[in-house]
Amino acid sequence: MKIERATLREIPLRLREYFEISSGGQQDRRVLLLTLYAGGLESWSECVAMERPAYSSETTDTAWSVLTEYLLPAVVGTRPDDPSTDLLDPVRWVRGHRMARAAVEMAGWDLTARARGVSLSALLGGSRAPVPVGVSVGLQPSDEALHEAVAGYVADGYARVKIKIKPGRDVEMLGSLRARFPELALMADANSAYTLDDLDRLRALDELDLTMIEQPLGHDDVLDHARLQREIATPVCLDESIRSDGDAALALELGACRTINIKPGRVGGLAESRAIHDRMRAAGLPVWCGGMLESGVGRAYNVALASLPGFTLPGDISASRRYWERDIVDPEFEVHGGQMAVPDGVGIGVEVDVERIEALTVRRADFSA
Repeated sequence: MKIERATLREIPLRLREYFEISSGGQQDRRVLLLTLYAGGLESWSECVAMERPAYSSETTDTAWSVLTEYLLPAVVGTRPDDPSTDLLDPVRWVRGHRMARAAVEMAGWDLTARARGVSLSALLGGSRAPVPVGVSVGLQPSDEALHEAVAGYVADGYARVKIKIKPGRDVEMLGSLRARFPELALMADANSAYTLDDLDRLRALDELDLTMIEQPLGHDDVLDHARLQREIATPVCLDESIRSDGDAALALELGACRTINIKPGRVGGLAESRAIHDRMRAAGLPVWCGGMLESGVGRAYNVALASLPGFTLPGDISASRRYWERDIVDPEFEVHGGQMAVPDGVGIGVEVDVERIEALTVRRADFSA
């Protein structure tokens, strides 16, 4: 199968509400969408790099640069035997830039699924449908606002609620929430806002029966997380620290976590995501799928990934209307009874609204063989 053409687009999308975490907040997203064309087929993917280097060192602009200067010129014109496994062979020499690489790799998975006439979930080996889903709640201006937001998501049927925390907005805030929702599956996400000097505060969370605390310490740390996990009962979940299957192996060896949030963009694509899933499953530990404020294109990949058998914990795969007034796929993603249907159509299983994307496009790069 020859990769005949590629198109990279940037579109702006506005979140329905301001979303704040410990490192800052945003309401506007610059979304990069990649289209590959091969043998009469058309595949779509999304690069999840953020606007600022706050989550990782990658940004929208660095990803655009790497994709347009190195990855796409090398890939277009090639004839990979299996785009889902060897599409990136010409650029194996590129170090890092996992989110940019993931956009190409994931488009290759969609292309392969379309060529074989199967769903992306089936191609990955998914066996769970529908999948349990949760919701992530950003930092709120007051406990009252937080309670109101959580009550709304509980009414919407989400199976788990994740609360963003930071020093000064943590133990007492979560305590009041737990008192109001004693049976709710509740977790906290610190986005690296703490150090081991905060051990007493983190240990105090043990009284709140949280399902986990996500990435409390440094974004590139594993050792201190291992030290922390030995000191607290609450399961530690690693997110930013896990950028590869090798990182997951190290974390398990050190006892740094009891679960991992797998984001395909963060680890370089679906193949690496599946490898981490397989490693954790062999260790008898659960995983779940995180989110990066994706459009429906990126969400389709997350839902397919979450259909693998080891994704037993609800992921951050919320409904399209949780984030956008109008998504760019049809049908939009919905939540029913704390679960989301896994698309069973060919490829990513949803139709991309090309006309709307074209109208929104503010930057475009085309490549042909």
